[in-house]
Amino acid sequence: LSVCSKLCYAIGGAPNQVAGSAASFFLQIYLLDIAHITPFHASLVLFIGKASGAVTDPVAGFFISKSRWTKIGRLMPWVLACTPFTIVSYFFMWYPPPFVSGRVAWYLTFHCLFQALTTLFQVPYSALTMFLSTDQKDRDSATAYRMTMEVLGTLIGAALQGQIVASAHVSPHCTVNPSVNTTDSWHDTHSIPDPSDPLSHQVIYMIAAGVIAGVYLLGIVILFLGVKERDDPYALKSDRAIPFCKGLALTMKHGPYVKLTASFLLISTAVQLEQGNFVLFCTHAAGLRNHFQYLVVTILVSAVVSVPFWQKFLQRFGKKCAACGISWMIPFAVMLVTIPNLILAYFVAFISGLSIAASLLLPWSMLPDVVDNFRLQNPHGKGHETIFYSSYVFFTKMSAGIGLGISAAGLEFTGYKPGICRQSDDVILTLKLLIGAVPAILILLGLFILLFYPITEESRKETKLALEELR
Repeated sequence: LSVCSKLCYAIGGAPNQVAGSAASFFLQIYLLDIAHITPFHASLVLFIGKASGAVTDPVAGFFISKSRWTKIGRLMPWVLACTPFTIVSYFFMWYPPPFVSGRVAWYLTFHCLFQALTTLFQVPYSALTMFLSTDQKDRDSATAYRMTMEVLGTLIGAALQGQIVASAHVSPHCTVNPSVNTTDSWHDTHSIPDPSDPLSHQVIYMIAAGVIAGVYLLGIVILFLGVKERDDPYALKSDRAIPFCKGLALTMKHGPYVKLTASFLLISTAVQLEQGNFVLFCTHAAGLRNHFQYLVVTILVSAVVSVPFWQKFLQRFGKKCAACGISWMIPFAVMLVTIPNLILAYFVAFISGLSIAASLLLPWSMLPDVVDNFRLQNPHGKGHETIFYSSYVFFTKMSAGIGLGISAAGLEFTGYKPGICRQSDDVILTLKLLIGAVPAILILLGLFILLFYPITEESRKETKLALEELR
């Protein structure tokens, strides 16, 4: 693969991450503090939206596996067709409806549409890795390019959204030192006292949504013009496509895939909890209301810079060994929760970026190895790639949706009140648990499962040689 092809492929995935990052970091606080819906309803919007995206994954895998080859490929038409609808649904997800009574249904509808449409993009786009080249090094390199650009897209999304909407969450009325003034009246001081402010804050969010929609369109154009999809290079003309239900059953019985998916299901849930609650934690629990956008940028800059390092690391020491880097964020996140300090917060943000980069790169780098291993065991079937990718995205999205839904419901249970300067001690404790203890437990469980992942560097090389002989 040429550098240009890998770069165009990588840029194509960035817009999805730009939009997804903005939603991950800011949708929860937007629903609570700008749209003024209850934490319970916010939890429904977040969970049902993620669940709708997860349910769409196997459906997308089924229809894509039935697709016929066209002049521009079998996967590329799906990517192009869903893009305009994704842009529209993303914009209206941040658009305040002109009515009040049906606000929850409005946000729920467009969040569900956005999650479902991004799935229709993500499944064929991620499966496209298998149709760029037959060489494992080429695919690993393309994956590293893709992860670098996707993390950069996550950075751009969070930075754009953070810088544009920061003024909506900063108020001079919330600069009182809680150690000096802890009266009940201070607890109930509203951060948005001016009735005209909510409208201007909503307009700010709409401007941010429009900018990100433009980035989305540009990235997809570059993907279409710069990437050429190749047909299944290992399939004989006599080979038949594996029926979707049979392929799904075989996938669920494939040991390496089950262990990989279970491990990163837990790890990705931990990362989603960190993303979804980080801005709330900085605003309400750590006294970092005026720094959250810079901390988010620090996390993502660290992640972007470290992706090439992790790519070199896994090439030299192996992919399972590189997974140890995911655990780096645990002790520092716990320190931030117990000792909220500005300098420590930036250090934690930097270390978290390193860990997040490893957690993003590794599963997408290991999944093609699992698909190759399955191909070797089932040499006369084809079309199973989308089944693997759609199932993996389904499980990770569903787990993330459950995690975010439970976290928002926890805030409702502990008495979160939108628009006040200081939340109750129960809410602050909940945010600390969602940032520190819960992600730590999930990451440790995920890494424990990964110890039993059977594909080593030696077996990967043997599979490569066997597939080359088959080809």
